[in-house]
Order: sequence, then C-alpha cells, then structure tokens
Amino acid sequence: MALISAAKPAAGKPAVRGSSGSSGAMTAQALAKQKAIEKKAKTYKLPLGELAIFTQQLASLLTAGLPLVQCLEALQDQTEDPYFRVVIRDVRVDISQGNSFSSAVRKFPNSFNNLFCSMVEAGEASGGLAEILGKVAGYFESTVKLTKKVKSAMTYPIAVIGLAVALVNVLLIFVIPVFAGMFSDFGAKLPAPTQFLIDVSDFMKAYWWAIGLGCYGAYWMLGKFVATPNGRRAKDRFLVRAPIFGNLVHKIALSRFCRTYATLIRSGVPILRTLEIVAASSGKVQIEDACAEIAKHVSQGGQVSEVMAANEFFPPMMKHMVKAGESTGNVDGMMNKIADFYDTECDATVAALTSLIEPMLIVFLGVVVGGIVMAMFLPIFQMGAVAGGV
Repeated sequence: MALISAAKPAAGKPAVRGSSGSSGAMTAQALAKQKAIEKKAKTYKLPLGELAIFTQQLASLLTAGLPLVQCLEALQDQTEDPYFRVVIRDVRVDISQGNSFSSAVRKFPNSFNNLFCSMVEAGEASGGLAEILGKVAGYFESTVKLTKKVKSAMTYPIAVIGLAVALVNVLLIFVIPVFAGMFSDFGAKLPAPTQFLIDVSDFMKAYWWAIGLGCYGAYWMLGKFVATPNGRRAKDRFLVRAPIFGNLVHKIALSRFCRTYATLIRSGVPILRTLEIVAASSGKVQIEDACAEIAKHVSQGGQVSEVMAANEFFPPMMKHMVKAGESTGNVDGMMNKIADFYDTECDATVAALTSLIEPMLIVFLGVVVGGIVMAMFLPIFQMGAVAGGV
C-alpha cells in the first residue's frame, strides 16, 4: 500500500507540470497578441464610417449629461474593433491624467482626422462639445453615404469590364490557336482581321510574362509619378476634365468644400484655420490652391467671393450665392445650401451614369467579342476561296 500511495504522486506530477506549461504558453501567446494589437493601434487607420458612428454615439452620451471619461469608457466596452478599443482606452487615460480631449485625439492622426480634431478643439473652447460633435457626425455620415453611392455605381461597370478582359484573354490564348491550326492546313492566305488576331494570339502566348511585367511596371511608374506634386496636380486636373466621370468628380469636390467650410465656420473655428482644414481634407489640388488664395486675400481684408469670382474651378452659381451670403452675414448657411444642391446633383448624375453605362457596356462587349468571333469565322464563310488557294 505504501508503494502504491508513493507511486500515485509520482505519476501525477508530470500531468500537473504539463498543464502549467500549457497555461503558461497560452498566457504568453495572449500577451504577444495583445502587444501586436497595442503596436498596430498607434497607426490604426479608422474607416470614416466607423468614425461617424463613434462621433454620433459620443455626442448622444454627452447630450445625456454623462462625463466625457465615462462616455469613452462606455464606448470602449461596446466597440468590437480591438485596435480602436486600444485607441479609445489611451485617449480616456490621457484625459483622466488632466490633458484635453483635443490633445489626446491628436496623438492618433490615422484614427481621428484633422477635421475631427479641430472640431473637438472648437467644442472645448466654446463649451458646446456635444452639439459640435453632432454636426461633425452628420457631416461624416453624408460623406460616407455619397461615397457608397459612387462606389455602388462603379461596381457594375468595373465587374463587366474585368469579365470582358478575362474573356478576351481566354479567346486569344486558348480558342484562337485551335482555329489557327485548322486554318494552317488550308495553305491559303487568310483575311487580314483573322491574321491579325492570330498574330496577337501568338504574341500573347509567347510573351505573356513580358506583358504582365510591362503592365506592372507601368502601374508602378504611374503610382510614383502621381506621388510627386506635379503628378498629383496632373491627376486631379485629368479627373475633373475626364469625359463621363469628370463632371461627377467636380461636383463631389465642390460639395465637400462647401460642407466642410460651413460646418467649421458654424462651429466657431477661425476662418484662416477653417481654410487650412478644408484644404487638407479636400483631396484636390484645385481646392488647396483656392484655399491658399482665399486665406491670403482674407488676411488682407478681402472677401471669399472675390477670389471665387476669379477662379474657374467654382461655377458662377456658387460665386453668386457666396456673395449673397456675405452680404447678409450668413455665409455658412449659404454654403450648406450649396452643398445640399450639389449632393442632389451628384445623386442625379450617379443615376444618369448608371443608366447610361449599361447600354454602353453592352455595345462594348458586342463590338469586342463579336468582332473576334466574326474575324475567326470569316475564313469559314469564305471556305471555298481559301481552300482553293485564292
């Protein structure tokens, strides 16, 4: 019995040590995962839609009378994004240590954009943080809504064009060589369209790797060029003047300019600071140049409408409405009306483009695919002449 009782602890010890080692490994794995989350949270890019929801919820909690730290704690507990949860926690801790909300969020520029930080700073200065956050949330929601409409309108044509490119490649690489082998047995000269397609097919089969490298190289060089100031300027000018989509890009830029300007001015942000934020958030060099000119002119005692009148980027209707707003002292209200007008125009333009793109794509596919099919069957239609060596 003594031997048995002595053997039991000895048999049980390895099992205990194994369980402890497994628990330690799991703890180390969890700590490593948490460290990775903490590291990524410092540079985490928060989607604008998520920022809009966060801003709206924060504004609602502040309106209900809860302290800011308690609001952030509630939002931290309910968010499902592990990276944003760490960001909210760090902001809350920073505020608890006596720092301002605006200085805390500025430490995370990828999560909180310049507009949000400036509006928070204006809200702290005016004492109406909840009201200003509500306006910012409305602005973010309208921006996200417009972006989703444009993306949904572009999804169909991009998918159809991608399918067309894939179909043409399949025809050129796999189908046309079969016809080429059949036609080579005839020993006669083929029609020019058919011979052209066979030559293109032979080139793609032999140099597909060169075509792929060339496309990648062109894409890489274009990206490098667009990253330069001159390249970015050329890209923005092309997008605004591009056929079909240029008008939509122009209206979206004007709507964003007016909405951002009105939101900042109405929230009490100084006009020069407003112009800096509008320029930084516009994403268009035309808006940036205009804001720089307006800031210089306003600092010398001029008015916004005077610079707009000399800038071709702004339509005449917008210039007159801004001038009317300056004469009545209601520039922000007039800018909001202009933004609403261009939002409606964008919706109409997207609807028109959606109805226009579908028949254009059908014609495009018919011409490309139908042309390839006709070119390959043309020798069959002329079978007698080809077989006779004519």
